[in-house]
Amino acid sequence: MTYQQTLDFLYQQLPMFQRVGEAGYKPGLERTEALAAAMGNPERRLRCVHVAGTNGKGSSSNLLAAILQAAGYKVGLYTSPHLKEFTERIKVNGQDLNPDYLVQWVARWRGLFDEVQPSFFEMCVALCFAYFAEQQVDVAVVEVGLGGRLDSTNIIRPLVSLITNISLDHQNLLGETLPLIAAEKAGIIKPGVPAIISQTQLEVADVFRQKAAAEAAQLQFADEQFRVELTQEPAPDEPTQRLQVLRNEAPYLTDLELALVGDYQRLNLPGVLAVVEELREQGFAIPEAAVREGLREVRQLTGFKGRWTILGRQPLVVCDTGHNEAGIRFITGQLARLPYRRLHMVLGMVNDKDVSKMLALLPREATYYFCQASIPRALPADELAGRAAALGLRGRAYGPVPAAVAAARAAAAPDDVVFIGGSTFVVAEIEEL
Repeated sequence: MTYQQTLDFLYQQLPMFQRVGEAGYKPGLERTEALAAAMGNPERRLRCVHVAGTNGKGSSSNLLAAILQAAGYKVGLYTSPHLKEFTERIKVNGQDLNPDYLVQWVARWRGLFDEVQPSFFEMCVALCFAYFAEQQVDVAVVEVGLGGRLDSTNIIRPLVSLITNISLDHQNLLGETLPLIAAEKAGIIKPGVPAIISQTQLEVADVFRQKAAAEAAQLQFADEQFRVELTQEPAPDEPTQRLQVLRNEAPYLTDLELALVGDYQRLNLPGVLAVVEELREQGFAIPEAAVREGLREVRQLTGFKGRWTILGRQPLVVCDTGHNEAGIRFITGQLARLPYRRLHMVLGMVNDKDVSKMLALLPREATYYFCQASIPRALPADELAGRAAALGLRGRAYGPVPAAVAAARAAAAPDDVVFIGGSTFVVAEIEEL
């Protein structure tokens, strides 16, 4: 098969949660374990950092990978979903998976897929472990797909586990309350393996304490040790933010440059730094210069994109993949601080989210350009427009994402702001990203 034929096979034969939703979700580890066993358990040859959470796990994973790369390590990075190309999910030192490897790997194991009947994600996880082992990476940063306890990635025994944030998302699969969701995320905490929580949240802190105690795992709430302060408010079109970090209220990193400007990144950073300290304790040589370089050059080192990414100026055009209630809250807070004459919002969502709660958070004064991504889960633009109108949001439906983006750009004056988001899959279809 060609590369495109291989992708078509994977998408058609193996259900993909990101495209079809709940029908593509197969909880449990038995199929991943069967795939890994048939392949000689490559995950057992890897040193891993395991990252879970509702929001922030992708950013934290990329920041950790960038820091480790800057320290001179060969780093595997597994994240999902991809934005533009499937091969983005699996990287070694910022380089995407070689398409030829994917073709050969699928051809080799196609019979196994017929036997095990894995989900799309389970296949991806097996692929990443096989590839990282073959590439002999020094360390692999592995992001959970959904939840944690029953997530396919949870067959690893990592060096350290990181849980970033707990918010309401995927309640139909993970539970209706924050403690229930936290219990699923806490499933990555392993016996005797240090666990780090980026953000102390009173509603769920005891869930992590109880799980860590049951597993005899050292537990640390990173924001109790590290405090991040903004030292200079970035200009609206500035692609970095300047910070200082205090550790136990003493200066730790001053005049720090972080190339991810979303407000929420300041909540992710304590967990990232705590993981770095834990890896140092385990013998990794990670000098301060590598931490600074990784945070400053994360986009170049890992190819990370889609998080408060500036796409244009005059008008300022920004996109962000925030796609749940907590993510939208941060986005609206950041938009509120921008100077503009008019705000144009290109918005699309998927049909299994709590759309009404997210719409209720959005600014009433904006003009909306409703769209739908090219996936089965996408909420039709007309339906989204109707639900938004009922909440007082003005706009019209444009259908495809490129049409909505083009309309917003055409209507915007140089001193306006255009925001594009509401769903990862909307951001993925921005042509210039």
